[in-house]
Amino acid sequence: MAKSKQKSDKTPKVKLDAPAWFTNAKLHMIIIAVFAAVLYVNTLGHQYALDDSIVITDNDFTLEGVSGIGDIMRYDTFRGFFKVEGKDKLVSGGRYRPFTLVMFAAGISMWGEKPGISHFINLLLYAGIGIMLYLWVRLLLKNKSAYGYGWFIALATALLFVAHPVHTECVANIKGRDEIMALLGSVIAAYFMLKSYLSKGKSNTKYIGIACLAFVIALFSKENTITFLGVVPLMLFVFTKANLGEAIVKSLPLLVPTVLFMIVRTAVIGFDVGGDPPTEMMNNPFIKIQGNGYVPFSGGERLATIFYTLLRYLQLLVVPYPLTHDYYPRHIAIMNFGNWQAILSVVLHLGLLVYGLMLSAKKNILGFGILYYIGTLFIVSNLLFPVGTNMAERFIFMPSVGFCFVVAVLLHQLFVKIKREKLISFSNYRIPLGIVGVVALVFGVMTVARNPIWYNNMTLFVNDADISVNSAKLQNSVGGELVTKSVDEKDETKRKAMINKAIGHLNQAIKIHPNYKNAYLLLGNAYNYLQDYDKSISYYEHALSIDPNYVDANSNLAVTYRSAGRYYGEQKNDLNKALAYLTKAEQANPQDLETIRLLGVVYGMSGNSNKAISYFTKVTTLQPNSAAAWLNLGNAYGQAGDTQKAESFRQKAVALDPNVLKQR
Repeated sequence: MAKSKQKSDKTPKVKLDAPAWFTNAKLHMIIIAVFAAVLYVNTLGHQYALDDSIVITDNDFTLEGVSGIGDIMRYDTFRGFFKVEGKDKLVSGGRYRPFTLVMFAAGISMWGEKPGISHFINLLLYAGIGIMLYLWVRLLLKNKSAYGYGWFIALATALLFVAHPVHTECVANIKGRDEIMALLGSVIAAYFMLKSYLSKGKSNTKYIGIACLAFVIALFSKENTITFLGVVPLMLFVFTKANLGEAIVKSLPLLVPTVLFMIVRTAVIGFDVGGDPPTEMMNNPFIKIQGNGYVPFSGGERLATIFYTLLRYLQLLVVPYPLTHDYYPRHIAIMNFGNWQAILSVVLHLGLLVYGLMLSAKKNILGFGILYYIGTLFIVSNLLFPVGTNMAERFIFMPSVGFCFVVAVLLHQLFVKIKREKLISFSNYRIPLGIVGVVALVFGVMTVARNPIWYNNMTLFVNDADISVNSAKLQNSVGGELVTKSVDEKDETKRKAMINKAIGHLNQAIKIHPNYKNAYLLLGNAYNYLQDYDKSISYYEHALSIDPNYVDANSNLAVTYRSAGRYYGEQKNDLNKALAYLTKAEQANPQDLETIRLLGVVYGMSGNSNKAISYFTKVTTLQPNSAAAWLNLGNAYGQAGDTQKAESFRQKAVALDPNVLKQR
């Protein structure tokens, strides 16, 4: 009986009867790479968009090229964009992701600001993730190849991942390279840690070295890489004969790059990983406006809103529509546990967690996929610490691997029936392969259709503003972009239409977020361009009532006072109103040369020669080589009846520019 039992417990000797292509790893990798290229080839002509300005086009350190690498390593990731200390930590805990900024800086030195090359690099790296996912899953299921497990699940996981439209933010947006490098490095690290465990002899050390190097790159690309400190031991426990203790011990080498990263990160931006949450709604979605100030969500509101977003993530993975780059307040509304979706999400996610733990304890591969998804999502879920926004499609870039793996495993379990001691027919795989093919095709079409929206800020903001109608940030962004682009519009009718459209979006932003100082600033700019200076000034003043130290509002207000003064003087011939505005402009910026000149002109036209002389004298002091300045001063003296000085200064003007009198 003992022999009989021993025989029945052995893994059955089976053979997979399948066409050669089904077990051709090289062919599979080519298919994955080509598929990725086909999906994202339409991004190669794209411009910079969205956060590319933070890491490339408006980042002083990156724009210095390789000479800026020292500063990139010494400061928070956002420091080169915000220029001044403090603003780079508007998001709780700060950000330290220097590796991809170093890549961008090197690119600036080698080929300059050519976004097409950077888009091409993103495409190549994304294809690399697809290939590494395939190799990793093949290695995870190495012992299952005879059944077709390894071939089908690896290929299905990689194809579903590569095709998924939710990844367009990370691939079509150059800045998404931090997510790409973090996942690519993490998967390489996991792959070689597994090879190290399975290998014998000298190659073990080599594999660990490669894994640690890849993990260093991933960590310095984005902090969520650290979740693989849990993924790797879970992997070794589920997919090998290792017990939990051995799996943890074998994963310890990855602590070396982790400790290195934490030491460097702490030295640069401090140890405050979570940090105190900011008190501005655009940097902390878990505060709300009450009266003229902000108050935090209640505990119930916070948890309910977070769990609602977790359910939305699952929805986007299953049905990736509609997609938007912006989930800022209040695209996600304030939830409470009276909302059935929040309750469903709690039950569903707790159930998945318990089920995943139970399956993993039995070394069930489905359990690994579930726990991988929950573990890698947890760090960006807002449950551990605030991440600056309610949710973002980029946050499920890494977790989506677990989702795709689980789908592949479930398709196998549902449709492939394995009979012990029997020949495994390829016909078992036709239905699941067909399903994967159809889903990958549909997802691929959605991806290709979504990519053009990422062409530049205008295409992105205008399109997504119709989806994220209740996002104050996006309504503000599209308004600001329309105002900026209107400056270059030559057709006056079109220009005014763009500005009026911008005003509509900016008013929507204020309706959502009444204390949004940047929206008031942009409204001031919009009305300035419409020459409605009274409204422009009122909006700047409102922005300053929210933040008296708002530098941009103070600066723009001074310029607008000056513009209003010129407008009412030259266009409306209202010298009193012109003088009132120019006086305020001088108070705001006493050294502004044009304001001083205009005050001289207004006083001269008003008949106050002494005042005119005083201001024109200041102009000649500030601009001694300006023929026009000396001519104005001469004319002012002439108006005052001092013909001798008038002629003297006019002659000085002619000496500086013989044509000055003809130009007047």
